Formats: sequence, C-alpha cells, structure tokens
Amino acid sequence: MSGREPVSPSTPGAGQTLSDRLGRGDLMAAACPSREVLKHLTSRWGVLVLIALLPGTQRFSQLRRAIGGVSERMLAQTLQWLEGDGMLERRAFNTVPPHVEYTLTPLGREAAEKVRDLADWIEVMLPQILAGRPGEDVDAA
Repeated sequence: MSGREPVSPSTPGAGQTLSDRLGRGDLMAAACPSREVLKHLTSRWGVLVLIALLPGTQRFSQLRRAIGGVSERMLAQTLQWLEGDGMLERRAFNTVPPHVEYTLTPLGREAAEKVRDLADWIEVMLPQILAGRPGEDVDAA
C-alpha cells in the first residue's frame, strides 16, 4: 500500500491518518523513540544544517559560515546527531589540516526538503506571526 490510496468509510481504519494505520508509534507518548529523531531534525540548528546541505557537500567551516550564530560545539553536536540518525554522511580525509565533508543521504535530502518547506512557510508568514505578538513592530522584520 502506498499510503496515498483513498480510504473509503467501509475500509478498516477509515478516518485514521497514515501513521495511525501503519502503527509506526505514538509520537505523543513520552517514551516514543521517534521523539529523539524529531528533536534532532526540528532543532534550530538541525533545520538550518539540513537546509544548508541541500545544495551539496560542504566542509565544517563552510557550514559554520553559512549558519550564522552557531557555535563550533553546537554545530559538531548537531552534525553527530544527524549522522547518527542517518540523515548525513561524514567523510574524513587523512590530511593536515584535517578535512571533513558532510553530505545528505537520500533520507536526509527528503527530510531537508520537508523542513525547508516549513522554514519557507515561516518566512512568508513572519509578518502575520509577528503581528499577532503583543508589542512587536511588524516593520522591523
């Protein structure tokens, strides 16, 4: 089943989401293992690293320059998390100085495209979001 097939009211599981029907877990449950991956992918730095790698392979220093405000420590930690989750590949070269490159895996590319869509939506909707905040100057955005 592709997950895109229409579900008729007589179909078992009608009215349920695809994740409900597949029984992939309960993201709302505190012990759900999906939460750790969700934390890594949707963290401030996780989102930005994934988006920064969409154009292609980059070195640590390139990523650090591309993602304003990230510390070396947070970037290294985020890259380790994303590598551990299978979102990117780390390739180290035996050179002096050390040379390490990061590339999205096919799974990581799919995730990056999805979080990029969310980031794009936020950028488009930012004036409206800020307008809803008390005391915010919408023109400052």
